Amino acid sequence: MQRSNFNLAVSDIASGISSFHIWAALGWQEVMQRYRRSVLGPFWLTISTAIMVGLMGPLYAKLFQQDVLTYFAYLAVNLVLWQTIFQLVQDSCTAFIASEGYIKQMRLPLSIHVLRMLWKNLIILAHNFVVVILAIALMRPPLGLHLLLFPLAVFLFAANALWVGVLLGMACARFRDVTLMVTNLMTVAFFATPVLWKPQMLGRHEWAVNLNPFYHFLETLRAPLLGDPVNVVSWAAVGGITVTGYLVMLVFYSRFRARIAYWV
Repeated sequence: MQRSNFNLAVSDIASGISSFHIWAALGWQEVMQRYRRSVLGPFWLTISTAIMVGLMGPLYAKLFQQDVLTYFAYLAVNLVLWQTIFQLVQDSCTAFIASEGYIKQMRLPLSIHVLRMLWKNLIILAHNFVVVILAIALMRPPLGLHLLLFPLAVFLFAANALWVGVLLGMACARFRDVTLMVTNLMTVAFFATPVLWKPQMLGRHEWAVNLNPFYHFLETLRAPLLGDPVNVVSWAAVGGITVTGYLVMLVFYSRFRARIAYWV
């Protein structure tokens, strides 16, 4: 029985991923509905991010005694990526709850609802990436083969967002208080993660950032864009988190997948 449930869970994930035409259309539709009758649409978020970076960049560069252009690009990349991480985690909590109508009325792989949420946030990230491009253009980092690592980093980031979305979606569907707990934890994580500050600022305690999983994902995404050297520890950590995350997710998903329709 357990073996059968595990196979069904794996099949659900595989069927969901292969149903690109469904979750891509649903994700795009959600973005369109969110910004319906808006002239600039999701670019309003891009503008607000650009203003935030423009105001905070020179100020924090002065406070941290950093080169303005270098820190400006560092902050722009970090803020755009962190906004995506934060929103993905928040949306993961409601991935199944917000899809109650689909779940109860249509026979679809449940993973489609997580993939829809993931695709929507990747679309918004693509819009906000304008800020990153402008910041990098000002900094003009050295371009090299390390830039080829960025697509791989994005793929690993999206792959991890899938298992996180499934786990949080199930947990929040069963226990609604988990959503509030996750929101509070993400607020604390923002200050504990080198988004505004750099790991080198910790001095002899710089090793502590390696205990933060968010740091490793930011590092693998950020370093190729800014021309920084490859951090082998971060790539190994992301790989380990990916494998472990999917194993844990499949164990819980195989056991509780059939109950999701009753929880929502």
